Amino acid sequence: MILDGQDSASVQAAAQALAAGELVGLPTETVYGLASDASRDDAVAKIYQAKGRPADHPLIVHVADAAGADHFAHQVPDFARALMQAFWPGPLTLILPRRPEAGAAAAGGQDSVGLRCPSHPVATAVLRACVALGVHGLAAPSANLFGRVSPTTAAHVQGEFGPDLLVLDGGACQVGIESTIVDCTRGAPVLLRPGGITRDQIEAACGQALRTREELASPDPRASGTLEAHYAPLAKVRLMDAQALQTALDVLGPQASGMAVYARSPVRPASGQVLVRRMPDDAEATAQQLFAALRGFDEAGVKLIWVETPPAGAAWEGVRDRLQRAAAA
Repeated sequence: MILDGQDSASVQAAAQALAAGELVGLPTETVYGLASDASRDDAVAKIYQAKGRPADHPLIVHVADAAGADHFAHQVPDFARALMQAFWPGPLTLILPRRPEAGAAAAGGQDSVGLRCPSHPVATAVLRACVALGVHGLAAPSANLFGRVSPTTAAHVQGEFGPDLLVLDGGACQVGIESTIVDCTRGAPVLLRPGGITRDQIEAACGQALRTREELASPDPRASGTLEAHYAPLAKVRLMDAQALQTALDVLGPQASGMAVYARSPVRPASGQVLVRRMPDDAEATAQQLFAALRGFDEAGVKLIWVETPPAGAAWEGVRDRLQRAAAA
């Protein structure tokens, strides 16, 4: 069932369900999450089962504030604290050394854990209500089947998991793509997944340059949303530049059907059976609508989605990442 996330009784009902080991669909500023008590292995197992997600693929743990991170992490470096101060609450996940007794199932068995403090007011209210009930963190990957398009509305979540799941409605997600992930376990910050917070912002906040895995000569920890193929609609996604896209449409001509185009540049399909949606010129606006657009194309029944490759530059990095992974599926 979908409940109003602005209603205090709904928030309390969600917190009580989570404390009892149940799953809840939870809005955040990035995407909707499928949440459970991060400290209960049985509750976390329900997430893996519902999503069809491999049990060694770690989940991000959401906490009410920076102090809540200390329930799950230890030996937090100064640059990570600086990032918390700059961007929490907000769309930034930090990979930190995990306390041995905390959140092993949510961490996929690794000795590190991904932590985030969301800024969405409904998520904040639920997390605080959970703390009052003794639940100090919620494992909450995106509320969709594993590898598929993330949900940005409560209706998307219900469409994935049916009417029996309790879902709090917090409106459409403001950011629209998942959080930026920074690994903080190797003595220097390493960007594992781009998002709404850019490289320049991270480096300015922590006073260090982002490093690469090649520079550190050590493997990345496993992290959410970093598989080569991810975020995929049912339709096949293909990326191409504007000229190649128009040329391909011209080759297909009036016989083209069963396909959609998502592009910033004007396109002129010869067939009226091609569904065209304009991509915003602004990276932030594109991120906010991206997953809803891909879901909309699936709902229209298209089999192929042609997408104009996003521009180069840091502002578009998160959108490029999601589309490249969707195209790899």
